[in-house]
Amino acid sequence: MSSKVALITGGGRGIGRALALALAKGGWNLAICYRRSQAQAEETVQKISAAGVAARAERCDVSDSRAAAQWVETVATEWGRIDALINCAGPYHRVHLFDETEAGWHEMFDHNLHPIFYLARTVAPVMKAQKWGRIVNFSMANADQMAGQPFVTAHYIAKAGVLILTRTLAKILAPEGITVNCISPGFIESGSAPAEELKKMEKNIPAGYIGAVDDVVSVCCFLLSEEARYINGANIHVSGGWGV
Repeated sequence: MSSKVALITGGGRGIGRALALALAKGGWNLAICYRRSQAQAEETVQKISAAGVAARAERCDVSDSRAAAQWVETVATEWGRIDALINCAGPYHRVHLFDETEAGWHEMFDHNLHPIFYLARTVAPVMKAQKWGRIVNFSMANADQMAGQPFVTAHYIAKAGVLILTRTLAKILAPEGITVNCISPGFIESGSAPAEELKKMEKNIPAGYIGAVDDVVSVCCFLLSEEARYINGANIHVSGGWGV
């Protein structure tokens, strides 16, 4: 396959889906994975294929280290290369810290932080052999402030961990021609949060409006480009000034 290959977790809906469609238009072949959104993932694959590139969707719980590694290895074997890994999957729930369950606590780390490690360590050898690669992770706009978060505590800590993991991977992989960067969205109309919740937050956003998925897509596409070759370990806020 002469075109580049991108893996996208959570590629069936929201920001992951928008990224997949944008990259397909740019000639990338796409492998996406999902946990629950099978119908959306299948629809996304149809649209990707219509752009004339290769597409595949697989149900994969990337919080399972073996499943995550198997997904990467299968794509690398069958398609012969992996040029980008985009870690979009990252569920959250709002609950007061002292009402959080042990299962809920672990879920936030298992699905937001740990998969980045599992996938990066598996995809790294493939990218090293190519002497080129891009890894893009997703945090949240105010995670670098290390502020108290009574209602999204575990999720917030996991997203702060994503920043540290991103910078660590960037240092390790930079000599191999691989960049690792982070995008930290603020309030984006991606379908992951109720519209009424987003509306309430508008007054807190300096720009005065909710962001669109295209705002995130454009940043990610830049980070995947050759023009961004010297950007490594960065955390880019896409938040209209919220959380900075």
